[in-house]
Formats: sequence, C-alpha cells, structure tokens
Amino acid sequence: MTPFKSPLFFAAGLFATALLGCSNSQNANSTEEKQTAKADTSGKHYLSQPLVTHIYTADPSAHVFNGRIYIYPSHDTATGTKEDDLGSHFDMRDYHILSMDSVGGPVTDHGVALDIKDIPWAGRQLWAPDAAFANGTYYLYFPVKDKQDVFRIGVATSSKPEGPFKPEAQPIQGSYSIDPCVFKDDNGSHYMYFGGIWGGQLQRWNNNRYDSTKGNRKPDEAAILPRVAKLGADMKSFAEPVKEVQILGKDGKPFYEKDNDKRYFEGPWMFKKDGKYYFTYSTGDTHNLVYATGTSPYGPFTYQGVILNPVEGWTTHHSIIEKDGKWWLFYHDTQLSGKTHLRNVKVTELKFNPDGTIQTITPVK
Repeated sequence: MTPFKSPLFFAAGLFATALLGCSNSQNANSTEEKQTAKADTSGKHYLSQPLVTHIYTADPSAHVFNGRIYIYPSHDTATGTKEDDLGSHFDMRDYHILSMDSVGGPVTDHGVALDIKDIPWAGRQLWAPDAAFANGTYYLYFPVKDKQDVFRIGVATSSKPEGPFKPEAQPIQGSYSIDPCVFKDDNGSHYMYFGGIWGGQLQRWNNNRYDSTKGNRKPDEAAILPRVAKLGADMKSFAEPVKEVQILGKDGKPFYEKDNDKRYFEGPWMFKKDGKYYFTYSTGDTHNLVYATGTSPYGPFTYQGVILNPVEGWTTHHSIIEKDGKWWLFYHDTQLSGKTHLRNVKVTELKFNPDGTIQTITPVK
C-alpha cells in the first residue's frame, strides 16, 4: 500500500462481468463500488482478469489453508478523501477475505472479517494485511494509524481462516510502519517483515525510534531498509528487537535512494524454494516487483531482478504461493476503474528457470 506522485495510470475499459471471473457478491458496501459492464475499447491485452468485480481489492496476501487458497487483500473504497502524496485517499475501513479451491475456480467473498470501528486503538487507514496459522488459531496482521496518526501493526485472531477476526486491545509492541508479511520457516519459526517509505512512514524511524521531522532520503543517501523481527510463540509479540534487512546489489554494495529501480520501497513478501530464501518487494515510484535471494531469513539478500513489470496504476503489491504443483503470483492493477486508489486483485503463474531465477512477467500490453 503506498501513496503516489505523478500517477502513471491509464483509464481502462471495463470487461463484461462474465468475462472477469466468477464471484460471490456478499457484502458489497456501497453503490460506489458497483461495476458497470462496458465493452473494452482500450485495445490492451491483460495477462489475467480480476478475481472479483463487485468490490475493489488490492495488496493480495495469499495463503493455502486446509488445501484452499485464502486471499487477504485491502478493500479499496471511494471515500471521497482528498488525494495527497502520503496516500490519505487510501482510506480503507475494513477487510474482506476471498477464497477459492484452485486458481481459475469460483471465488467466494466471505464478507467483512474485521472493521476499523472494532479496533480499540485505531485511528484511520487499514492498509495491506497478512495472515498466518499457528497454535490452532488464524492470525490477521494489519497496519493502521493509531490515534496519534502513527502507523502501527495490530493482530486479530479467529478460529476460521475467513474470520471474523477479533483484534487485540493494543498494537504489537515495538511494531511500526506498514505491510506486514509473516513467513514460516522450515523449523516452525515465524518472522514478520514490514515497512514502507513515504506514506508508510518508515523514513521516520531510525534505530526503532520515531522522529516525525524525518523526510524522504535524498538521491545520494543510503536507501531505507525493510525491517524484520522473529515472532514470539504467542504470535502476538516480537521475540527480539526489530532489525534492518540488508539488500545488496550483485556487486555486494548496498543501494542508494537514487537506485530506485532496485531499492526497497514497500510490500515485502518472503518465500523459500529449494533451500533458498526469496525476499520480494515493490520499488514503489518505479513500479517494479523485484526479488533478492539469500541463505538466512535475516539476510543479507542479493538483488536478482524483476518479477513483474509495471501494472496499470501507481501502486504494486503482491504475494507468492505454491499450489497444485505450480507457483502463483497474486498482484493488483486498476483495470476496473482506471483510478489508482480503486484496484482489483489478479493472479498469474510464476515460472522459474532451472537455476532458480524467476522469469519476468509483463502484465499488460
């Protein structure tokens, strides 16, 4: 989830609803979200189609629970909040969870799983969430600004992957910024990766201390790094102090802010394949999804290349899972609305070369 400057989105024609996939339109919250089917006159070819069309969705965090795919996205709505460079117009108020048995199958919207009004410490802006399962419980991790307008990360629990979820009374102690991603390693340990610059406020944090006067880095300054912390056994706390995640170029040197086609911006996602850790993320203002690899969940990670070329819309945010013997990339664009804050989630197959490198995907032509 990110703010925007100089939007690079394009208005896209809408496809007929029947061509956009099957959905269960439970709990569509407002008439502003209803789609009007129109013929596509854009001449563009989209690699994949939106998973649902009755609501706007973004930032899809996908997981396989009990053999079924569950997707935990942001829920975009047209709230009328004025646009600014810090993303105030991304004014999400609740979460809907989607699920499907397999990619290409019918998608179910399970309705509202968590509402901002039920989070005691929350102020505004429920941004991109993630989920995990442990201790016989499903955990929903979410960033939201507290009543002092500082992003923190909260956690809510449920006995079912689709919720509803009950939030804890306070955010995770020591948490900050946005875009939590929880990764379970082979030994059962869970790690949370998080952080986003600009509207995500990561630039205001140094040595885990907040300074509201800190601005974005200058081109020749060292790039801001994502964060990681091992979760405690209760899955509701950090077991250690938050650490920076080092990302290096193939020359072994760290990136500068001016390396904005490679440096970290937001949207971390971690997965492991063939014993190798893949740390993936968005470059934000250059609109790439990229990846780096390493031998430890803490890094360092060496930049490898682009996973997904820019989508239509300013923001790009994703997740990657393995299901039915294939790897899948979940992402979003603005095909339905042509507006950067009203997005739709999609999925496409992710392919690897024999050496473990990822084949770059172009989402629209």
